[in-house]
Amino acid sequence: MSVQKASVCPLDCPDTCSLSVTVEHDQVTAVQGSDANPLTRGAICAKVANYYPEFVHGANRLRHPMKRVGPKGESKFERISWDEALDIIHHRVGDVIARHGPQAVLPLNYAGPHGMLAGDSMSLRFFHRLGASLLSRRPLCGGIRGEAYAGTFGATPGTPLQQVSLAKLVIVWGNNATACNLHLMRHVNAAKRKGAKLVVIDPKRVKVAEQAHLHLAIRPGTDVVLAWALAVELERLGGFDHAFIHNHVLGFEAFMASAREYPTDVAAGICGVPAEDVRTLARWYLESTPAVIAWGNGLERNQNGGSGLRAIAALPALAGKFGVPGGGLVGGAGNAFPKTPDRLARPDLVPPGTRTINIIDVGNLLLDGDLDPPLKALFIYNHNPVIVHPGQNRMKQALARDDVFIAGIEVAMTDSMAYADVILPACTHFEHADVYPAYGQQYLQRADAVIAPVGESLPNTEIFRRLAARFGFDDPAFRTSDTELMDAALDAADPRMQGFRPSQIPTDRALRMEYDGAEPVLFGNVMPRTPSGRIELESAALGARYGSPLPTFRPVVSAYPLTLITPASDRRTTSTFGGLAANDATPVLEMHPADAEARGLRDGAWVKVWNDRGEVHLPLGITDAIRPGVVCSEKGAWFRTSRNGQTVSALAPAHKADLAEGACYNDARVEVAALQ
Repeated sequence: MSVQKASVCPLDCPDTCSLSVTVEHDQVTAVQGSDANPLTRGAICAKVANYYPEFVHGANRLRHPMKRVGPKGESKFERISWDEALDIIHHRVGDVIARHGPQAVLPLNYAGPHGMLAGDSMSLRFFHRLGASLLSRRPLCGGIRGEAYAGTFGATPGTPLQQVSLAKLVIVWGNNATACNLHLMRHVNAAKRKGAKLVVIDPKRVKVAEQAHLHLAIRPGTDVVLAWALAVELERLGGFDHAFIHNHVLGFEAFMASAREYPTDVAAGICGVPAEDVRTLARWYLESTPAVIAWGNGLERNQNGGSGLRAIAALPALAGKFGVPGGGLVGGAGNAFPKTPDRLARPDLVPPGTRTINIIDVGNLLLDGDLDPPLKALFIYNHNPVIVHPGQNRMKQALARDDVFIAGIEVAMTDSMAYADVILPACTHFEHADVYPAYGQQYLQRADAVIAPVGESLPNTEIFRRLAARFGFDDPAFRTSDTELMDAALDAADPRMQGFRPSQIPTDRALRMEYDGAEPVLFGNVMPRTPSGRIELESAALGARYGSPLPTFRPVVSAYPLTLITPASDRRTTSTFGGLAANDATPVLEMHPADAEARGLRDGAWVKVWNDRGEVHLPLGITDAIRPGVVCSEKGAWFRTSRNGQTVSALAPAHKADLAEGACYNDARVEVAALQ
């Protein structure tokens, strides 16, 4: 007999959908959307509906602790008990600490599950108490965006996603919404039905662009130039709200001095878009109220990424588009939740002077003979670094070192787990309770376990409790239950919690984050939380940290002629589902017909894509959906799809963005030729 149980999707996705899970004989047999979250309201993406049952119960699921019995990378393991696994970890990590000190240990984790407990709660308490090196995770993806948004607006929420339906003009900027921001489309379509115009800015004619009134197929990495040009056009049209600028904007003159260096005709040439389209967009933006920008997660992954986001964020400030529902910028949703990270992660346990390591440097630092202390022990969890990190071949070389002990904590046998010395099986989100804020919408949700743990798997929180006990950490902080951790994660006294303790949020509803009983409206019931209390187009804080208080532009210089972009798709938002049989197919490399003709390439042929960092073999798809000079292949594929043991992350460059020392995936420059 089957039953329906409430849950939440924890994937690294802005939507955080509510789910209805069909359970038969303690197995997940089907996953559908539910109405618990009024924003996601019954609709979920195909990958969640199709892949979760196999992800939870399929052949690739890790069910028991294991130790390596063959060379690193060959996936040869044997089953052991939990006690033996914990003993090995304690002994090997203890030996590293005795030789090199606790900072030779590093947690290497990212954003596998987005629940607050599974993501990082007891795990950080453990590493903080251990004295391990700290990991700065945000540069891999969200750091550039977070710094740009915070430097401009501070820790305040932007326009709620559902208000997009109220806009008269919607600009979807670098957002493949149908694949990885599905519920934005519902509100875009609602706005269009009421007469709103839709503009899409993207190097590829993605599905949302096919529905647009105007598509600007921009060159990757030139978003800052396009935003400057739009500002210049608004100024020419008399489209600035000077009263709003005077009262609420800092750095207007300095920002415009930079922008005026890129008038429309010059900017159009750099961005590769028609100048008349830039003028049309500026005119539509001026004439439309409310007007909203919904930017995506990815347009910032280049060396001008922070500048691009900051310049885009300036447009609603210059044109006075804030202060009304449906106007402004969809962003900063994570700031809507009353999180209490110090109570949850306990940074007070960190020893003074502990170093912080940028996550994208880990591969190089593992191979750095001069690093003091060296990195000699890793805990890999919630992450698949050999698939996700730039410099894939360096990461493989680093993880293959026999003198680096690797403890893996994972749901599935990933390509990274193949390098582990010991693997501890973790629960999926269907097997433990958690609480779920979001980074793309402003509803808070909670879920209980819908099935018992599969095999001997344990929740991340319990795994790190057991590790803490094995290392002799008997502080009360390490005996905290999951219920207590949930209650530590958010401030129950905050009005946004509507009288609920986090651990008591009903699983059949979602709490809308409200300010004085209403959704947030920037310059309505919420204000910027910058040092000046204004929108900071010129940020002294960002200038002090990164060298420039204003947006800047640097062209990428490379001998390789083609730009490679690696977006999410309807099959893979991240690498989470890469190990499933349904995702074994090798991703296609998409190329414009003119670029294919110049190289004598035919549709469907296998090609090699290469630069100085690696070489990937892919089937070619010739399409005019991608602009000339750009090639595209989806991220997240595992080695099992590869003919030569390399995927697109092998081609990503090593340099860093203008903010957060972030990764620059979209600065990859490559050449393509027929595979002989």
